[in-house]
Amino acid sequence: MNDIYETLKRYDVKNIKERFIENRVFASLTPLSKYFGKYRVRNIENLLETMIFASRWLLTPFYVGLVIGILLLLVKFTQELIHVVWHIFSFSENEIILGILSLIDISLIANLLLIIIFIGYESFVSKIQHMQTHIDRPEWMGQVDFSGMKIKLIGSIVAISAIELLKIFIDVKAYSNTELGWKVGIHGMLVVSGLMFALMDRISVKHK
Repeated sequence: MNDIYETLKRYDVKNIKERFIENRVFASLTPLSKYFGKYRVRNIENLLETMIFASRWLLTPFYVGLVIGILLLLVKFTQELIHVVWHIFSFSENEIILGILSLIDISLIANLLLIIIFIGYESFVSKIQHMQTHIDRPEWMGQVDFSGMKIKLIGSIVAISAIELLKIFIDVKAYSNTELGWKVGIHGMLVVSGLMFALMDRISVKHK
């Protein structure tokens, strides 16, 4: 009996020791598992944020396309200029004025595209740092934000609409009263929209 009792006692002590060692190992590994779990989640989060931040470069082809659009406008501007110069002695005064207004119209559209390219690129993609000290750098670059771009955008659109309306008034007999009413109404809506944009921008600045 004594031998059996001693054997059982040694077996229980052995089991207690093994369980104690297992619990200590598990307790020491639990903080490590939590640490590595948090580290893995942080790595995934950093990767996603890096991908989202880098996605701004997807806008670059849009601005490159707008640059190509300016080149196309340059072609049309050159074509219209050659047309006016070639017929300078055969055109009437109104036709010369219409040709010049067409040149102004194309120039305003090109300026509009340039504003969108510069402000949009610096606002959403990247700062043009290596041109900071360039002598020909426009003063408004880096100082006009997205809100300012909206004001310049609507201002350019109103100017383009005014040029188109002036071209119509020079040859007003070629248009019906309905067409003239629509043209004037659209121009008036653009002017009101520009005023509303400017008013909202002023209100937002006051609340900052």
